[in-house]
Amino acid sequence: MVEALTTGHRRWRRRIFAVTWLAYGGFYLCRKNFSVCMPLLAEDLGYVKKDFAIIIMLYSIMYAAGQFYNGILADRFGPRLIVGLGLILSVCCSVVMGFGTALWVFMVMFALNGVGQATGWPGTVKNMATWFRRKERGVVMGWWCTCYVVGGIVATVFATFCATNTFLLPGLSWRRGFWVPAIGLGMVAVIYITFTRNRPSDVGLPNFPEDDEAPAEPGTAVATLPDPPLSQVLREVLSKRVLWVTGISYFFVKLTRYAFIFWLPLYMTEALQYKAGQAGYTSSVYEFVGFAGVVAGGYMSDKVFRARRFPVVTLMLYGLALACFIHPHLAALGALGNAIGIGLIGMMTYGPDALMSGPAAQDMGSQRGAATAAGFVNGLGSCGQVLSPIIVVFVSDKFGWNSLFYIFVVFALISATLMATFWNYGTRQEQGR
Repeated sequence: MVEALTTGHRRWRRRIFAVTWLAYGGFYLCRKNFSVCMPLLAEDLGYVKKDFAIIIMLYSIMYAAGQFYNGILADRFGPRLIVGLGLILSVCCSVVMGFGTALWVFMVMFALNGVGQATGWPGTVKNMATWFRRKERGVVMGWWCTCYVVGGIVATVFATFCATNTFLLPGLSWRRGFWVPAIGLGMVAVIYITFTRNRPSDVGLPNFPEDDEAPAEPGTAVATLPDPPLSQVLREVLSKRVLWVTGISYFFVKLTRYAFIFWLPLYMTEALQYKAGQAGYTSSVYEFVGFAGVVAGGYMSDKVFRARRFPVVTLMLYGLALACFIHPHLAALGALGNAIGIGLIGMMTYGPDALMSGPAAQDMGSQRGAATAAGFVNGLGSCGQVLSPIIVVFVSDKFGWNSLFYIFVVFALISATLMATFWNYGTRQEQGR
């Protein structure tokens, strides 16, 4: 039971929660800044949507590939090393992009940034899996997964402020949007490397067992988690059918989420005639309301469905289909209608997104394979992220921006139907599938 936690466990769990939350949220400082700077780069350097699509696609390819091998590396060498290196790489790439003018500079640096960014999710999810038990993960990870929602909000607003306010080093223009966030992420990197630890035994505390039993009582010997052969971890994780179905479903969810993350500001400037600043700030509504979806999804999975994640995922994905269907009509009503529609989509996207890539992946991989499972699910999802810019540019150019929302309706329905087939996953008799 949770009451049996030692004082040391409680103290270190609070620290791990806070530091990993900050680390993954911090990654967005050097991710969302590019989307905010896109309209300014188009104005200053003459880039067009196809140029941005190439840049984002290269980033997405490297990010997708990185999810698979960084998950394995984090399970093998520990997340502290892998995530720490990723943070440093991302900072360096953002700094160099601030000096760029040629298209190839942005292509190469944002692709390398994808390598660094790909360490974040599987590594920090692994951190949390070794410090928290399965029956706690819905609620705990519901709150923890707000890191990428809040991170997206803060990064968007912060980058918009840095890039568009002329009183702050006016001669630097959009370059501020790359350099100032890089300074912030550099500080986050120092905090993460200094204060995180891979598992309780690293600080002399008993590790948590793989099942839902309580940790050892104070004074007992420290139980070290064995490091099984890599082949065994891969075999155990990849043999589960639920992992593959979840990954395929997450392909469509992440394709949709990244379309909104990167293209909302440009959609608003082109389709709704917003100014760059207004578009940047309004796009943060997507993450802001998405916060509620993440927390609500976590609580529902633990408290209503007894640590079953997929019923909540299914219901919220059907809600996402409805929200995308009505959004063009809401946006036609004006700024308030647009904000309401974007907020609803954010809530119904981030709830299932967090559950599928967070606690569900932890449950499927267990402690020793949590990073591998999270990397696999997120890797398949990131393949959808790779296709996202291609679909956005093709559909918006050929059929208009509103047609994109109807494409997302189809994607949400496909994902919801796939996840409904594992409605009972999480009960004891279904756990091994």
